[in-house]
Amino acid sequence: VQLQASGGGLVQPGGSLRLSCVASGSIRRINDMAWYRQAPGKERELVARIARAGSTEYTDSVKGRFTISRDNAGSTVSLQMNSLKPEDTAVYYCKMTILSRSWLDYWGQGTLVTVSS
Repeated sequence: VQLQASGGGLVQPGGSLRLSCVASGSIRRINDMAWYRQAPGKERELVARIARAGSTEYTDSVKGRFTISRDNAGSTVSLQMNSLKPEDTAVYYCKMTILSRSWLDYWGQGTLVTVSS
């Protein structure tokens, strides 16, 4: 199983970006999907999570600005990021809890988001 993340880049404050993460390989079922981020010198933190049934949770700093969504048929999770701030600058990682031979957490390779003027 592999996760491939994409969509990062450089954006001005107030701008928008959309991240996507696609899972591939021998996948029988996917439960939670999530986005984490790690800023320079800081620990990795949960940004948003979406359950298989569609319930979501967000860290307080992104509520009202970020939206997580998933396409169960396509094994894809996306993160729409609006009203970006310099403090959103980080490497963003997707994570999925996947049943292949057993239930495991899989991580994408990370995609850099830089918010700067």
